[in-house]
Amino acid sequence: MPFAGIAPRRAVQLMALTTLLAAYCAQLVGALKPNVPLLVAAAAGGLALDLYLQHRQPGLLSLLSRVRFDVMVRQLLRDMLILFGLLQIDGIEPLREQSALTVMLLSSYLVHFLIQGVTIMVRRDRTVPIVTRNVDVSALGLAPAPPRILARRSSHRLLYLSVPVTVGLLTTAATTDAVWGVLGLGISLALSGGGALYLATWLLPAKRTADDERVREWFAGWLQEYRPTVGLYFSGGATSAYQANMWVSTLAALDGKPLIVLRERFMVQKITATDVPIVCLPKVADLMLLEHSTLKMLLHPANSGKTSQVLRIPTIKHAFTNHGESDKLSSCNPYAKAYDEVWVAGPAARARYQLADIGVDDRDVVEVGRPQLAPIRPYAGPPPAGGLTTVLYAPTWEGWDGNPGNTSVVLAGENIVRELLADPRVRLLYKPHPLTGSVDPRAGEANKRIQAMITEANAAMVAEAAAGGQGAGGRGAERPGPEAAAELARVQAELDELATTTFRTGADEVERMLMQSSPEAGRAEAVQAATAAWEEAYWASLPAWEHQIITDSRPGIYACFNVADVLISDVSSVISDYLTSEKPYAVANTSGMTEAEFKAEFPTVRAGTILGPKAKQIPALLEAVRDPEHDTLVRARAELKEHLLGPSEPPSLVRFNAAAVALCAKADARAARIEARGESDIPSQRRDAAEELELEPEEPAGV
Repeated sequence: MPFAGIAPRRAVQLMALTTLLAAYCAQLVGALKPNVPLLVAAAAGGLALDLYLQHRQPGLLSLLSRVRFDVMVRQLLRDMLILFGLLQIDGIEPLREQSALTVMLLSSYLVHFLIQGVTIMVRRDRTVPIVTRNVDVSALGLAPAPPRILARRSSHRLLYLSVPVTVGLLTTAATTDAVWGVLGLGISLALSGGGALYLATWLLPAKRTADDERVREWFAGWLQEYRPTVGLYFSGGATSAYQANMWVSTLAALDGKPLIVLRERFMVQKITATDVPIVCLPKVADLMLLEHSTLKMLLHPANSGKTSQVLRIPTIKHAFTNHGESDKLSSCNPYAKAYDEVWVAGPAARARYQLADIGVDDRDVVEVGRPQLAPIRPYAGPPPAGGLTTVLYAPTWEGWDGNPGNTSVVLAGENIVRELLADPRVRLLYKPHPLTGSVDPRAGEANKRIQAMITEANAAMVAEAAAGGQGAGGRGAERPGPEAAAELARVQAELDELATTTFRTGADEVERMLMQSSPEAGRAEAVQAATAAWEEAYWASLPAWEHQIITDSRPGIYACFNVADVLISDVSSVISDYLTSEKPYAVANTSGMTEAEFKAEFPTVRAGTILGPKAKQIPALLEAVRDPEHDTLVRARAELKEHLLGPSEPPSLVRFNAAAVALCAKADARAARIEARGESDIPSQRRDAAEELELEPEEPAGV
């Protein structure tokens, strides 16, 4: 390694930074001596490296910007060193030629500042107060975005426009002919000036974006026309979109007009494919426009700092659904008492809230099941005799509290995988939580080691089969033909075409609003069918004997449930979701508790096999999966399923919809009471409070 003890990525960054600084030093030496070849090579190499880093290592350049060594300073220093070198070279007239080059160079920077000013004006003009998706915005007369190089990539623009300048000045240094420098500077000035004029056309009426007041008036009119009744409210970070996405299909299936309300602009594109209209209202004042709409209730899959802002609207009822239920404390957050109702899957969660004693009234807890678990197929019996047993190991992440029992990856993960790989009749599917290692580096390192173990096991089976052996259980030889990969590529293309919108690289949020207008009728059903076809093609494209590491968003966890014979996980909502299939499962106990204490503390584990840190219970678990006579927990799983998820009849979606209808009725009843009293249902002081909230600093998203 070039730098012992330094991660490869850091080593590359350090090497690039060292090379960039060396180029400046060499350029300085070349200008002082003067040494024309050294000056030319160092300046050209420095510019080329800067351009390369803009594309390949933007993070490194952002660090340089923090210490005020940004692209402007770097290029200005490069140009000044070239001019200084020209002063030292014989054959270039300082007053007649050098001064002209200097004036033109300064003019090029003035034009850069001009285009930067126009860029700021255009970007401000194209920042709308309300962002939408699946909504017809044709009435706003939005225009496509200007080229990205002009509007949003000032660093790239400066470097690209500096290329003719640098080439011209260096050619002048090599030939002592100032014409080349004038030519290069002239080209740069012409391109910069033309770009500024072209970009300024987006400030003319034909391309100018509607002002904020007009957008708000349009949105208020759209609300009156669409008349939403049920909605989903979500605010969170970039990695938390899954919390909202798991409820989108349920929202779409409810009676009434659905609506998704977001608070962060980037989240609009992270919501899964859906026909439900999506609106993003970053400012509290715009959020309050919902108060005058027909919206009656909002589902809340997560708590966040911005949740309190929407709770101020008295015309809307609020139900907390959470984004998963487990025995962990986070499933009983005291914030839940702020909502009108808390919707839980079954009796277990109801009891959990009462045991937690956090102020949630039992009368406000409504059991609705988990409608989104419908795609999970029920238990269909043990794997074929003598065939492979598919084991899904889906550990959760380490969490924020440092509890070693949160995830099994650190203390037990490698032992679990080692025991599974030792059984020649096991096919392992490893699907770690996407946040694994984000808090505790040990979890990230253990995750890498586990993946390396699985990769090595696959390679060993292939090598043994290639050597003429039988492999592990006769595995390692057969693979699906090219037609399987071709079919996967075909359905992947169909799914991508249905589920995603392809934007050109220069598209901004206004252009995306324009492109993601009202969806075609039946698109959601088509996406669902295409997803099912993709999952079938995905599994068919993989060797039936091969262990798999699944880290992409597709296939989802439910698709993995359907092909697994047994699940191994940690205390998390994955367990309660998997229980809907009534298949065998195991839970890793790395908490330090005894098995009895573990089961008493976490009721969701009581119908599963408990694995210790050394995972010595794996052989017995596999035997119970393969031979139903050894499976003594069948009845316990069925009972626990009903305790966690509620009864199978009526179906969960029916119960969920009934709860939504009832909550909407409460909103109607409240509105009727207000109207009967003849009082305004909008206290005037709340308007002032909304304005005050706009001045408050942003709060971090919660869980």
